[in-house]
Amino acid sequence: MLAALIAGFALGGSLIVAIGAQNAFVIRQGVLNSHVFWICLFCSVSDAILIWGGTYGLGVVLQSLPWLVPVMTFGGAAFLLWYAYKALRRALAPSALQEEGKTTTSLTMALLTCAAFTWANPHVYLDTVILVGSIANARPLGEQAPFALGATLASFTWFFAIGYGAKALRGPLSKPIVWRAIDATIAVVMFWLAVKLVLGYVYPTP
Repeated sequence: MLAALIAGFALGGSLIVAIGAQNAFVIRQGVLNSHVFWICLFCSVSDAILIWGGTYGLGVVLQSLPWLVPVMTFGGAAFLLWYAYKALRRALAPSALQEEGKTTTSLTMALLTCAAFTWANPHVYLDTVILVGSIANARPLGEQAPFALGATLASFTWFFAIGYGAKALRGPLSKPIVWRAIDATIAVVMFWLAVKLVLGYVYPTP
């Protein structure tokens, strides 16, 4: 059982560490010191739902709804492009950080934005639900729950680490030149992810 737990933790960690829209958003909220705990908790619980759902049959349900993939793909790409545009505008505005610090985003809006990054991304379902679920179910009988628990622990560890890590480093990270570089990087990442989503759907890998 311990081996299954460790294997799940390793797989979950390897999947979640990749730079993505969700991670970039969590880091940004950490630097802003804005609703850090709730954002980290939301991302972690969302991952847990997807991981356990994939382990116990959600992947089969998703595969029976082919119309859901294009809807999420193009909807997610549009949202990513919108967020990339906002990040680019912030990067080009010298006073963006000071202005944002005075008007902190409400918890509701922050959670809605985080939900879009989390649930409107088709890759989340492919990686977390189908891939993790498939590997979990390929393990010997009785190891599914420990494997899913390990993957879940990896998500909780990662999100709280990057959220509170960014919060702890908000002093040096809040310097205008550094902050503008962060927002410029976020804009590039979001744009690249949007393009990758659409191209992956139009030209699927054989």
